[in-house]
This record gives sequence, C-alpha cells and structure tokens, in this order.
Amino acid sequence: MSAAPAPREARGALALRIFGCFAAGYFMSYGLRSVNAVLAPELTAELGLTHAQLGAMSAAYFLAFAAMQVPLGVWLDRFGPRRVDAALLGVAASGCIVFALATSAAMLWVGRALIGAGVAGALMASLTAYRQWFPASRQTQLAAWMLMSGTVGVLVTTVPVHWALPVLGWRGVFWLAAALLAAIGVAMWTLLPRDHERAREPGVPAASFLASLGGYREVFASGYFWRMTMTAGVVQGGFVSMQSLWVGPWFATVLGVQGAARADLLFAFNFGLMLCFFALGWIAPRVGTDGDALARIVARGTAAVVALELAIAWAHGPSAWWLWVAYAAAATVYTLVQPRVGLAFPSRLAGRALTGFNLVIFSWMFASQWGFGVAIDAFRAGGLDEVAAFRAAMVGFAAVHAACLVLFVAWPRRWGGR
Repeated sequence: MSAAPAPREARGALALRIFGCFAAGYFMSYGLRSVNAVLAPELTAELGLTHAQLGAMSAAYFLAFAAMQVPLGVWLDRFGPRRVDAALLGVAASGCIVFALATSAAMLWVGRALIGAGVAGALMASLTAYRQWFPASRQTQLAAWMLMSGTVGVLVTTVPVHWALPVLGWRGVFWLAAALLAAIGVAMWTLLPRDHERAREPGVPAASFLASLGGYREVFASGYFWRMTMTAGVVQGGFVSMQSLWVGPWFATVLGVQGAARADLLFAFNFGLMLCFFALGWIAPRVGTDGDALARIVARGTAAVVALELAIAWAHGPSAWWLWVAYAAAATVYTLVQPRVGLAFPSRLAGRALTGFNLVIFSWMFASQWGFGVAIDAFRAGGLDEVAAFRAAMVGFAAVHAACLVLFVAWPRRWGGR
C-alpha cells in the first residue's frame, strides 16, 4: 500500500489564507477577553456588581478556557485545527448571545463561560496549524504576529467600543460579536485546506480519546515544560488578567481618569503592546535556539515585570499610565516561550504540549483576575480606602511573580529543564 502524499508547505496566497482565518478568530478571542475593561462601569451600574462579582464574572472566561485545554489538545491532534476551531467559534457565538440577553450576574457568568470555552482553541489551533504548514524557523515569528492580531482586537474594544456604546449599548456590542464569530467560523470551515487532515496512513485507526489523553503524561513529565510554565505561564497569565480587566478600573480609580480619556489611555496602552508584538515578530527569528539564551531572556523579563508592578503600585497621577506601557513591553518576552515548548515535543504531541502550557496560563488568569477583585474587597473591609486597596492588591501580585522568578533561577538540575 503506497503512503499518502506529503502535505504541501503553505506559501503565497495559501499562507495568507491560513494566517488570515486563524488571526481573525484570535482577533475576536482577545477582543472578547478584554472588552470588560471598557464595559465594567456600564455592567456595574446596570446590574449592581461588586468588585468580587465583576472579577468572578470576567474570570469565568478563563475558567472555561482552562477547562477546555486538555480535551482541546486531543481534538487538535486527532481532528485537526480547522474543524476544531471552526466548531468552537460557534459555541463562542452562542455565549455572546447569552451575555447580550443577561439580566443577572449569574447569566453574565454563564455567557462569559461559553465565550471562554468557544474561543479556547483560537491561539492553540493556529499554533498547531502553523506547526503543520510552516517551517520551525517561522514559529516564534508567527506566534508574535498572532498576538499582534489579538492586540488589534483589544484596540477595537477600547475607543471604538466606547464610541459605539451610545448607539449599540453593551448588549448590542455582544450581538455584533456573535455575528462576527459565526461568519469567521464558516469561513474557516470552508476556506482552509484539509491536506493535513488526510495525512494519516490509510487503514490505521485513530487512537481513542482516553488513549490520546495518555500523551499528556509525556508532556507533564518534562522538567523543561514545568520550568517554563511555572514562570512564563504564571507571570504571563497575571499580566493578561490585568490587561483584560483591571487596567481599566485602575486608570479610573487609582489614576482618576474617567470616560473618554480612560478609553483613550486604554487604546494607547494596547497600541503600545501591539507595536511590541510587531517588533517581536521581526526579532524572534534572530533569537538563538540555545536554551540558556531563552532562559536569560525570561529571567530578565520577569525581573522587569516585577519591578514595574511595584512601580505601578506606588505611582501617582494620570501620567503614571506610561508605566503600564512599559509593563506590557516587558511581558511580551513570554511570547518566545510557548512556541519553544511546542517544538520541544514530537509533532504528534504538539497540540497537547501547547494546550498543556495554555492550561497553566489560563488557570492562573482565572485565579489572578478573580483573586485581585477579592483582594481589593478584603483590603477595603480591613479599613483601607479604595485606592489604597488597589495598590495593596498590586503589591501582592508582584510578590507572587517575584516568587516565580526565584523558582525559575534556582530550578534544581535534577528536576530537568536546565
């Protein structure tokens, strides 16, 4: 029996089509992840949410996202990124509809969780597809450009959404998002090639779902995996929990910036982040593949993140917003880590390695986004005013990330990964 022909490598229009479809899905994923940073005042005013309720509702996205990572890795390796991502975007569209119809905090939570589950494959599906269609030398560059595409989605949720609110209202924003998600899912299903989905040898049965879960044992037994995820995953997850919610309330409460001015600063913050990802897309291929070089970059980036978190905690006045731009720039170093984790495992485990990494990131995003709100309410109950409670919560945030840095630098060689 002759072997199936080797799938082609994506070039030209095919490469643009593959990147464009997956980038559009991630654009929506990242935009919906961060839109509550702008909508928080409207949601709080209409439904009377506390800081803890706001944090829990927004973090439902991350909880559902994290819960999807283990089955997602199996599905990606078994069914291929095109089918998995297209189907899940339909789930995200249904979540937007539930959110748009919500009349209580519980209904908001359910809608937000469905959105998180539906966009859970947006980045991992793209990285899995790029592993199939593009050479290893392009992986970190493509990952950086995907994150740039996602940051464009965040930009759209700042000033443009603020402008749209008087016309559409926050409910109309989610109806529009539902329509866009459905359209992208259909385009992904119909326009993307299926070569790699047919690449399995004829007559060779696919492994069962339970048998496929066994591949995670190999991933989770890797010291390299845990060294990178316990630092890059936790610190990156913490940054995204800030970017996607608490940066907006911080500008309003701590820096005293309200309304259109706050939306402008959020736009500037995310525009700066987008430029950092764009620059990283050009720099990444020039970073050596030596593991020690990557470790040095991660250690220095994490030290900068901790220093900037402490500076943010004590800075005063509207001009202190520029520290958030520097914070975003420092956090982009973790973009180099995830593709390297995927490349550290055989191609048959690529989806599971990437989603295992994502499981750590999004579990921590949920914990930190919810926990930050809980900490604010706890400090206020202990007698601090609201501004002091925000600052104290940020100091605690920095302390956790400092502990991650110490663990990374002092990682014992006997654990592997050095």
